[in-house]
Amino acid sequence: MFRITVLVSGRVQGVGYRYFTRKKALELGLSGYAENLSDGRVEVVAEGEKTDLELLIHHLRQGPRGALVEQIDVQWSKAAGLQGFQIF
Repeated sequence: MFRITVLVSGRVQGVGYRYFTRKKALELGLSGYAENLSDGRVEVVAEGEKTDLELLIHHLRQGPRGALVEQIDVQWSKAAGLQGFQIF
C-alpha cells in the first residue's frame, strides 16, 4: 500500500474540487482526505494500491467542471493506515 500527498494549484477552490476528489477516491477504494489550504491550493492525501493512486492523479489533473488545474506536485510514501475519505 502506498500514500500520495498532492498539492494542486490553480482555480481549485470554490468549484467543488474537494468533493470531486472524494467521489473519485471512493470509487477507486482509496482512503485519505482533501483540504483547502490558505494559499489557494488544495492538498490531497490518499492511500491505496499504486494503480488506483495513479488513476486518482489522472483525475486530479482534470478536476471538475469549473476548475482550472495549473500544476500538481505529487509525493509518494508508505501508507499509514488512513480510514475513510474526509473533506476539511
